[in-house]
Amino acid sequence: MSRLLFGLSKLSSRNDVLIHKSVRLFSTSPYLTLGTRVKEVLPGGCKTGDVLLFDPTKEEIVTVPDKTIPKELMDEEMMGASHGWGFFCDRRDRSVRISDIYNPLASKSNPVMIPLPRLTALPTGQTEEVCNVAMSSSSPLGEEDCVVAIKFSGNQLSLCRPGCDLEWTNILTPINCLENSNLMYSKRDRRFYLPSPGGNYLFSYDLHFKTDDFPELHELFYRDHPELDQSEWELLSSCSRTEYLVESPSGGERFLVKWYALGFFSSMLKGIYYKTKRLMVFREEETTEGKIMCYTEDIRDMCIFLANNEAFCIPASSCLGLKPNSIYFMGRGLGIYDLTTGEAHHYKAPKGAPSVLTTPYWLPPFSI
Repeated sequence: MSRLLFGLSKLSSRNDVLIHKSVRLFSTSPYLTLGTRVKEVLPGGCKTGDVLLFDPTKEEIVTVPDKTIPKELMDEEMMGASHGWGFFCDRRDRSVRISDIYNPLASKSNPVMIPLPRLTALPTGQTEEVCNVAMSSSSPLGEEDCVVAIKFSGNQLSLCRPGCDLEWTNILTPINCLENSNLMYSKRDRRFYLPSPGGNYLFSYDLHFKTDDFPELHELFYRDHPELDQSEWELLSSCSRTEYLVESPSGGERFLVKWYALGFFSSMLKGIYYKTKRLMVFREEETTEGKIMCYTEDIRDMCIFLANNEAFCIPASSCLGLKPNSIYFMGRGLGIYDLTTGEAHHYKAPKGAPSVLTTPYWLPPFSI
């Protein structure tokens, strides 16, 4: 589970006054989940509490007050998010549930709870540390083709159809190729993708993938890179790098993002924390030579959201306050990266924010 001290992101010189709001919305911006604040224990073991969300368009906390927290979630930790749904895992028996508890427009008294089978580890795998979760549909309810996929740290990938499968299909990914890769579902291709370290290859799995099948291998070809001097390339070579594949909502555009972060020792954390140094974006373009990943500093109206959730992008014009041609990131700091200037603005902690974030996942906009 990711943990980040909100205070470590206070790297901005801005003096904006951040306010705390308690509101029920009918259309929303993208939100970052901050956790829940329990207020009352109810008969039967349920609790009521406030759901805390961070709105990056206003740099404010949005509180969904007095939401019922089912007892099934009391001892479970959030392990991922996809299409606005949260995925929770029981620490004791490794059973999984999908819930809309972080959806501010969903029922406050009766959150949706969708049970999934208990996780089992491959002989060479483990199910305690998750890279991310991806889902093939925006709704896991009653859709036969909906598949949930969980990528664990190491070599295990697990697939399941909510409401259909009684156990997970456990897959051994290529050894030493995809240990910390981030999973993405392509609406256009109807396949799950895992980028290899460096982003030179993609491994893909279709919705009917079986344990003994082999993933398809797709080689990526690159054109152009940023013009940096030698010292800048040397700095990037000392950074930790993570690759993310992101697709536009229509499936018409695809990007590969390379996230560079430099590690520092923190006596407060008694360990290493990371500061984002650069984000590079490569757009997939169709050429006479085939599909090429071309470096770009202009994704036009798009905004990309990166964290431990399934990465996604949306048009800035679809939500008032979003900044176009930007990447909103969480995990190596919390902030926004401007692709035009190459500068990162780190958000300051708003009043009422938890000092430690245990469930930091981006959720796309909700609407009714």
